[in-house]
Amino acid sequence: MTLTVRVIAPDKTVWDSDAEEVVLPSTTGQLGILSGHAPLLTALDTGVMRVRPGKDWVAIALMGGFAEIEENEVTILVNGAERGDKIDRDSADNAYKEAEGRLQQAQNGDNLQEQMKAKQALKRARARFQAAGGMV
Repeated sequence: MTLTVRVIAPDKTVWDSDAEEVVLPSTTGQLGILSGHAPLLTALDTGVMRVRPGKDWVAIALMGGFAEIEENEVTILVNGAERGDKIDRDSADNAYKEAEGRLQQAQNGDNLQEQMKAKQALKRARARFQAAGGMV
């Protein structure tokens, strides 16, 4: 048996296909989904989702959202998503390094709002870099 997996962002459907297995970045850690999984609704963190439609895994950068699992259907609604094979690894690496620098600068100051924004930007950049195959 397989899972029907849909990843839906506000501007596009990033994935709509069957899969053998899915690993999601939930807010409480990595969550593995196989066919026959119990019904579940969970919040998703910014991170990398991995889906296995066959032998190989496909990485998708998720920018937070929710996942619903019911009757071998996995519906993922996210604020943003991008397939790793569509991301240029070098530009994602540069964006990650720039986000690290911005976070260091923000941590040297007293503006907590800027620190929070910098942390979120770093999480997004890290997810994109990891989905593109980069190691952090």
